[in-house]
Amino acid sequence: MEAKYCKESRVIRTSRIFPNDVNNHNTLFGGRLMSHLDQVASTSAARHSRRECVTASTDSVDFLHPVRTTDAVCFESYVTWTGNSSMEIFVKIIAEDLKSGKCKIAATALLTFVALDEHKSPTRVPQVLPETEEERKLHETAPDRARMRKERKQKSKDLAAFLTTTYPWEQYSSC
Repeated sequence: MEAKYCKESRVIRTSRIFPNDVNNHNTLFGGRLMSHLDQVASTSAARHSRRECVTASTDSVDFLHPVRTTDAVCFESYVTWTGNSSMEIFVKIIAEDLKSGKCKIAATALLTFVALDEHKSPTRVPQVLPETEEERKLHETAPDRARMRKERKQKSKDLAAFLTTTYPWEQYSSC
């Protein structure tokens, strides 16, 4: 399987921010941002693997600056690193003030996707070839993040084994 450059999975999506996109602080609703970033990340994963892909985890979403209705928001995503069937996707969210043209990093995110074969089982994906300084930095630091993801997933499984599946209303009697 031939390795691919990060740029081959790059997705860029720019949108205006309208009143129906904002929260009570008149800034972009975090859930709306997360929906957009999952969409662009899934496209990057599919471009890299040329397979159906599923979101395995949203490793981090860091909100750095608010996005306002006077802004356009640009989502840039690409695959930074791969395991056997998993792909780490970086998403950079840039807010552009449409009046001044000033841009700022509004948020960053890292997600993990898994490529699936025709039987919906995990399947191998090509490795990544970083080119730019940003791509190389993300690629070099990815193994540590992969290790932390694996540890976090095991802790989540341990916690899930402890949790009850009883509906809350079945646990308590009414007065």
